[in-house]
Amino acid sequence: MAGIKSINLDGEEIYVFNSAIYIFESSAGSTLEVDLIVSEVTLRKYQDRESLITEIELEDGRTLSSFMFLKSVPGKLPRLSLFCELDPEESYEGVLRISEDHLDFPDIEAGITLEEIRKVEMPNERITLKLNLPINQVEWLKEQKNKELNQLIKELLEEYMEK
Repeated sequence: MAGIKSINLDGEEIYVFNSAIYIFESSAGSTLEVDLIVSEVTLRKYQDRESLITEIELEDGRTLSSFMFLKSVPGKLPRLSLFCELDPEESYEGVLRISEDHLDFPDIEAGITLEEIRKVEMPNERITLKLNLPINQVEWLKEQKNKELNQLIKELLEEYMEK
């Protein structure tokens, strides 16, 4: 069965924790589908796009290039799901085929946790805090640069969370 060795989206190689490539056969026709477990950072970067230029290198050395569309698929882990029509010029030998009558999709989330994904690429999130502090502390905070405050708070929280 064909597996994905690497994948480029819009010319950028992305890190993939697990993936599945298959042909979905339905009464409406057949589509090539690619499901990817990625980092939250990668998901945020691509999730709002309608389509991507996709280049997939298979484990057997073949390369599939296509204009693919994104679709939303629920899951516990950050996931990109892409699909496109089959290219009559391409060979899909060895690619798993799934029919609408036998929905046996590969479980690409098995054995992967969000904590493991975050060890590879931790997303940053902007937060606004409302604090009630003595005026001298407020004045000191206002004099500091954002980058330095971010680092200070990060270190304080890491130290606090270790306790």
